[in-house]
Amino acid sequence: MLARRIIPCLDVRDGRVVKGQRFQAIKDVEDPAKLGKIYSEEGADELVFYDITASSEQREISLEFIEKVAATLQIPFCVGGGIKTIQDFGRILRKGADKVSINSAAILNPQLIKQAAEVYGSQCVVLSIDVKQDPDQSYRVYLNGGRQKTDLEAIAWAKKGVALGAGELVINSMDQDGMKNGYDIALLKQITDVVNVPVIASGGAGKLSHFKDVIQKANVDGILAASVFHYGEIKINDLKDYLSKQDITMRI
Repeated sequence: MLARRIIPCLDVRDGRVVKGQRFQAIKDVEDPAKLGKIYSEEGADELVFYDITASSEQREISLEFIEKVAATLQIPFCVGGGIKTIQDFGRILRKGADKVSINSAAILNPQLIKQAAEVYGSQCVVLSIDVKQDPDQSYRVYLNGGRQKTDLEAIAWAKKGVALGAGELVINSMDQDGMKNGYDIALLKQITDVVNVPVIASGGAGKLSHFKDVIQKANVDGILAASVFHYGEIKINDLKDYLSKQDITMRI
């Protein structure tokens, strides 16, 4: 039986963890290395760090915080934001990250997915997709931290990303981000039905049952959350206990 993963998401801006709603109203939370260590000790299976303004500001990701995080963690972690080249992958992995997440750069240069998978292995390549639903009910992909709409349809882009070599997908629902109303199960189910790599749900966690529902109804492999962990509304150990009681296999 596949063990599901609990993955706190830490959005980093100017060296600090921040959080907002629907990619707006950003508020300061904590130091990334300190918060990462806390989550590791609380039982998180992995962590994801996003430098959320690197792409929109057209700059490279900050390597300093990656090194600090790597020195404090005993669990795998992924880093994303502002990655444009295969050299960026190398720099981040050498600083101690286990995976690299690409979003905007993959849209602008899909061959970067293939190149990174060939050089570092698919297991290191995470395709992060920011998705918003159009009035016609179709799901569209956005780039630059959710600031710019593209012509890409989300399910088709997910399939293409996997075909190019992405070893994992993180699906960020912009409509649900920070709203705590539950994950976009319809979107996630469409994607898990058509790809053969792990899919991570992101955007919408507000209570324990939201985690159960997205696992059972959308068959995701991992669940990303931020606000509920950052503000102590849900403790990771409590969440794992709850899910285990729902007959969901969790990593120990």
